[in-house]
Amino acid sequence: MNKKIKHNPLVIVLVEPSGAINLGSIARLCANYEIAELRIVGNSCDPDHPEARKMAIKGKEFLEKSQKFDTLVEALADCHRVIATCGRIHHGTIPIETTEKALPWFMETISTKPIAIIFGRESRGLTNYELQLAHKVITLNSSANYPSLNLSHAVGIVLHEVYQYKNKAKKVLSINSHTLSSPKQLNDLILDAKELLLGIGFLFEHTANARMSKVKSLLNRAEIRPEEVALIRGMLRQIRWALSSNKS
Repeated sequence: MNKKIKHNPLVIVLVEPSGAINLGSIARLCANYEIAELRIVGNSCDPDHPEARKMAIKGKEFLEKSQKFDTLVEALADCHRVIATCGRIHHGTIPIETTEKALPWFMETISTKPIAIIFGRESRGLTNYELQLAHKVITLNSSANYPSLNLSHAVGIVLHEVYQYKNKAKKVLSINSHTLSSPKQLNDLILDAKELLLGIGFLFEHTANARMSKVKSLLNRAEIRPEEVALIRGMLRQIRWALSSNKS
């Protein structure tokens, strides 16, 4: 008898949401679409705000049980696969994908760890640094004359597409899906490499962040695994040791 494969618990991560009405509406959507957990980065909006609770209807439990984090890295620490949302169609060094391409990859996995979708601030979305913490970045097609969507509307559209694909994915889950490095693991690697490359003169302070952003995008596209991150960090440690030995 084939064992039933259970989908990963889906987590919604909101970065510094500012509107209580939007927050309440998103909590309601979490109930509508069977989301496992709502996580909030920053203290810009109170889940106990009366307007948030009023809009949540049967999603009040998501407000009550929502977890707060100081940083996005902390909010994503246990997540197996991460997608970020972006209002821009083109983004230079960060590849932007459609939901049709990203969601099959996002859902076809058998890991028991959570998967997460990140949504940015109502005013300015996610920073480049925050976008690069995700394995993939998606955008929603809308009118070029006015492409900006209300936060709760964007969450609703994405969750609708996720839910539609979830039912299809039950029959096509990939048994070959592998565990990707977590956002924290990859971020720590980039910081470690940046420090070494600055020390040997390969990078310069004024261009270091931009160049390391390209490296991080490359590693995300390669879907680097935790053991591969460990291998590279081991190489960095050995290089440091060799450099210090030569100096003595």
